[in-house]
Amino acid sequence: MTSDGTERDTNTGTETGTGNTWQPAGPQPLTQYFRRLTQRARDLDHRRPLLWDLLVTGFFVTAALIDYTSGGWRNITDNPTLPGWLILTLSLGFTLPLLQRRTRPFAALLTTLPFALVNTWTGASLQAGELCLLTVFHVALRTRHRTLLWSYALAVLPYVVGGLRHPDEQGLDQNIVPAATALALAAVAGIAVRTRREYLASLLERARQLEVERDQQLRLATAAERARIAREMHDIIGHNLSVITGLADGGRYAAPKDPARATEALTAISTTSRQALAELRRLLDVLRDDPEDSSAPAPSADLTPQPSLTDLDRLLTGVRSAGLPVHSTVRGAPALSPGRQLTVYRVIQEALTNTLKHAGPGATSRLLISYEASGAVSLTLTDTARTAPAQPASTNGGRGIPGMRERTALYGGTLEAGPLPHPRRGWRVHLHLPEESPQ
Repeated sequence: MTSDGTERDTNTGTETGTGNTWQPAGPQPLTQYFRRLTQRARDLDHRRPLLWDLLVTGFFVTAALIDYTSGGWRNITDNPTLPGWLILTLSLGFTLPLLQRRTRPFAALLTTLPFALVNTWTGASLQAGELCLLTVFHVALRTRHRTLLWSYALAVLPYVVGGLRHPDEQGLDQNIVPAATALALAAVAGIAVRTRREYLASLLERARQLEVERDQQLRLATAAERARIAREMHDIIGHNLSVITGLADGGRYAAPKDPARATEALTAISTTSRQALAELRRLLDVLRDDPEDSSAPAPSADLTPQPSLTDLDRLLTGVRSAGLPVHSTVRGAPALSPGRQLTVYRVIQEALTNTLKHAGPGATSRLLISYEASGAVSLTLTDTARTAPAQPASTNGGRGIPGMRERTALYGGTLEAGPLPHPRRGWRVHLHLPEESPQ
């Protein structure tokens, strides 16, 4: 007896008491043995059903022949003077049709019906006649309910004939009512087994459907994660390479006349490159699946958080260092969740990257962000192209504008992107995220 009121079996280590932490004991060895034996019999039946039918039919044929040859049928018959050939014919007529009891049960019952009528009419009353219970069971197990009703009526008919033919020996109380009750119980047993099988089949089908749905959800989640990673890599690589390209071009032009400016450009390129590598390392570590290294400490880049609006000044500084003047105006104070902050940051980053890549030399950009007290946010980013209108790469099948729209749609926002109206040159991106609904 343990302290919580349970009794522990020292041989098996299972708790059998009535405490609050009681757990049922596992299957006993004998139960497991019979379970395995039953499963093996079912597997044999599924692989070779004819062999199982031959074994069952052969057993009953042998029993009927033993009853005939030993004369045991004379102990219960109402007419012991019946010829032996009739007894042999009836014995085989009751047992041989059992070979079809599972494939065509109703046909097997119809085959045995004439022998059952002769059996009760002549008063032979062979014990093999009770095999109609097995046939009715299989009719209930494998056919429609209407067929079962007909089978039940046909199976009861020989007993009614016998009761009318031999009222003294096989009267209503002695034969018909017990036989009708036994046949009804056989039918009920068949229906119960059939119901259980159908229930188990429905559970298996439901489990299969759940597995299919789980696989579909995994594939959808994988596709969504791949799209997310593709957007992140596009934002990281596209923006940082655009900044590096602008810095490199500026440094190349400034090198002959102003080596100090060229050195500053190289320093900015180095800093931007390291930041890009750190962000890529953090993103690619998400894809790493190495259980052997799961206990190893993660590199410092893994701990770098996703960018937020607090990193916006650093982003604008990097773009200005790449040669694109950006005038920013902020109204209100941000009160956004981390996911919404990342969306605003990535949209600004993508828009500025497109300006660096396509606006041409001498372009400028203006950013206006408005935060509302309710949590809504709007931003408008325009650029001026003095040589040609800016054409974002996304118009050629890239991920820029589609990625921005996908991010915006996650929070029920809207995004507009397009060229400025004629005669102005440049591009305009407008984002609006509505008030975040309460959770």
